Amino acid sequence: MQRWTNWARTATGTPSNVLAPRDTAEAAAAIRDAAKDGRTVRPLGTGHSFSSIGSPDTGWALDLSHWTGIVRAEPDTGLVTVRAGTPLHQLNAELDGLGLAMANLGDIDQQTISGAISTGTHGTGAGLGGLATQVEALELLLADGTERRCSAAENPELFAAARVGLGALGVITSVTLRCVPAFTLAAEERPAPLDDVLERFDQLAADNDHVEFYWFPHSTNTLVKRNNRQDGPAKPLPPLRHFLEYELLENRLFGAVCKLGRAVPSLVRPLNRICASTWSSRSYSDRSHRVFTTTRSVRFAESEYAIPQESLPDVLREMQSAARGLDDPVMFPVEVRVAAPDDIWLSTAYQRPTAYIAIHQFQGMPRDQWFNAFESIVGAAGGRPHWGKMHRLDAAALRERYPRFDDFRRLRAELDPDGVFRNDYLDRVLDPCG
Repeated sequence: MQRWTNWARTATGTPSNVLAPRDTAEAAAAIRDAAKDGRTVRPLGTGHSFSSIGSPDTGWALDLSHWTGIVRAEPDTGLVTVRAGTPLHQLNAELDGLGLAMANLGDIDQQTISGAISTGTHGTGAGLGGLATQVEALELLLADGTERRCSAAENPELFAAARVGLGALGVITSVTLRCVPAFTLAAEERPAPLDDVLERFDQLAADNDHVEFYWFPHSTNTLVKRNNRQDGPAKPLPPLRHFLEYELLENRLFGAVCKLGRAVPSLVRPLNRICASTWSSRSYSDRSHRVFTTTRSVRFAESEYAIPQESLPDVLREMQSAARGLDDPVMFPVEVRVAAPDDIWLSTAYQRPTAYIAIHQFQGMPRDQWFNAFESIVGAAGGRPHWGKMHRLDAAALRERYPRFDDFRRLRAELDPDGVFRNDYLDRVLDPCG
C-alpha cells in the first residue's frame, strides 16, 4: 500500500486499505468491515498535524476528500452545517459568499474542519476560545457503524468530549458551527523589544481583539501583531506589496535563509538577529479570514504548549536563557498567542485563561535539545501540549494536567471498547483500550 506522510514529514504510516466514502452509509460500512476484520480505522484529512495523531499506522484509512462543502446554512442565526472533510480555506470562501465568517481562526487554513477541531486548533484572542468553542453540534459514526448526534442539549457528555475528541470516539461526519456576520479586521504589525512586550502583554491581550507576537530565540526583538474589528471598507495591501512581503520575503527568501543556516549552523545565531532586525511596521485591513491566515510554504517541525497566562513572562525568560546554551541553534521564531477558558474536556484551555507558546525548527535541522528544554520549562508551569503538535507526554503525565481526563477515557471505553479508532499515538496519550 502507498505510504502516508504528514505535511511536516514528522509522521508516517502504511495503511493496509484506503477507502474514499462518498456518504455516511459507505463510511459506516467501512467501519463495520474493518472492525469485523480486526483492523483499526483512522480518517485522513490533509495531514497538517505535526504529531502522529492522524497516522493510520497499518490499519484502514478513510479518505474524506469527497466529503466536503456546506450542507445547510441559516444566515439569520449564523448556524452552518458543513461536511467533516471540508478544508478551512474552502469553508472560509463559502462562508464569505454567504456573508458569514468564523469568529476566530488560526493562521493555517489547510486543515479539514473536523481535523482542526479534533486536535484543538485555535487562533488568538483573550476573549475568544479555540475553533471547537464555535461548534454548536456534531454528528459522528461510532465503532459499530451507528451515527450519533451531540450538542449541549443532546448527548451533552459526548459533546463535551467530542469537540476535541482526537478522533478517538468516532469519525465525525458533519459539524454545525455558530458563525458571525462577515467582518473586516484591521491589522497592525510593529517590532518591539521582548522585555517590553512581556511587561505589558496582559494589557495588550486585554486591549485588542486578537494579539500575538513572534520572537527569534537568538535575538531580543519581537514582531507584535494586533488584529481588531473595524467598520467601513477594507484597505488591503496592494497586490505587489502583498506578494513581495508575504510570498517573496516570508516564504521564498526566509526559506533560502533557513537552508543557509542548515548548511552552516554557525550562521544561525547571526541570521536570527538579522531576521529580527528586518521586521518592519505595516498596517492594512481586509476580510477576516484573509487577515487571520497566511501561506506557509517553508516546512518545519513544531511543538506547542498551553500554559496559564500569568506564567508567560517567567516561561519566556527561561526559554531565552535555555536558547543561549543550545549546541544546535534554532532557525525558526517562537510564536505566542492567547485564548479564553472553555469547558471542553481535552481542550488545552480547559478552565483557565491560556497563553500558547509554539516553537519550531526548520526541516532537517537538529531539534531535540531545544524541544526537550522547552518541554521541561513549560511542564513545570503545568503546560498542556497541543494534540496536533509534537510532544513526549504519555497518559500518566496527561492525566495530571486534565481534570476530565479519566472521564474522557471512560466514555471512549464505552463507545469504542475494542479500539477500532486507536493508533499508536492514542495508545500513548490515552493508554490502549479494549
